[in-house]
Amino acid sequence: MKSWNLICSAIAVCILGAGCSSPVYVQKDETANFSTYKTYAWVDTRASESDQSTRATAYADISIHNAVNNELNKLGWREVAEDPDVLLMYDILVEKTTQRQQDPVYSQSFTRMYYNPYSRRWTSVYYPSRFVGYDVYETPVKEGTITITMADARTDKNVWQGWTTEQLGNTRITAEEIDKSVRNIFNKFDVAMR
Repeated sequence: MKSWNLICSAIAVCILGAGCSSPVYVQKDETANFSTYKTYAWVDTRASESDQSTRATAYADISIHNAVNNELNKLGWREVAEDPDVLLMYDILVEKTTQRQQDPVYSQSFTRMYYNPYSRRWTSVYYPSRFVGYDVYETPVKEGTITITMADARTDKNVWQGWTTEQLGNTRITAEEIDKSVRNIFNKFDVAMR
């Protein structure tokens, strides 16, 4: 009986964990043969070759690279400097948006006094608070979208792209949020490989 309770608890935790993650979206080229891809290289995306300016998301380069490298190494892929099978690119978009919030509103509870002429006494009657509706308002939030794109190195054609959007707790996207988003994206990539 104890093992049955443990198994049910583990399943409930998995379901709750899966329900709490943000949705991941994937686009895949159906003609691509992923069994032939085993090596990859990162592509530095800049506006032009002479563009030496720092990007707003440059602080996230190391976190993204480490997280993606970990996930691809788990799948048996390796990073190479020359002649890769796949070129990897990423993009981070942090934007301000609003989120709709609603709080329940209740009436004020009160007590009334009544005179009972039969018993010749004053009696109090308590009226509890009642639900009257919702107070609806908008709150500003920041959302971060991470997009990872794979292109075939020989044809320069995009073969796979995955992205997810998470609500950010800070003003910037943190390494933990990047790790979580990349892990969620590559869970879908692992499914696409099968």
